[in-house]
Amino acid sequence: MNNRHQLRESAMTCLYQYFLLNKDIKQIVFENSESNAIDPFLYTVTIDAVANKDFYIKRINETLSDDWEFDRLGCVEKAILLMAASELDFETAQKPIVIDEAVTLTKKYCDEDAYKLINGVLDQL
Repeated sequence: MNNRHQLRESAMTCLYQYFLLNKDIKQIVFENSESNAIDPFLYTVTIDAVANKDFYIKRINETLSDDWEFDRLGCVEKAILLMAASELDFETAQKPIVIDEAVTLTKKYCDEDAYKLINGVLDQL
């Protein structure tokens, strides 16, 4: 059984592939899973996130500054924001934990200052 951090990292990878390759999210999740049984948390932060992505993107765009919008962000940043928005919506963890995890992934995978954007957006959701 994977811990939540590993599942978030896996979810970010799946969502990154979704944005980059424009493939079906369910197919991507199955291809990245070790078994046919998808962890319910992983399902929420990938498949449910994509199912609700228009709503989340609208909310994210409302928090971004006037000269930025979701579509201008990199695929990794999009993946992290979408996953975290889903977590906040489905209340899978307390907000500070969700934000901390998203910032941790951002610091690991994105440009040096990207975590500031991620933190600022999620704090306002």
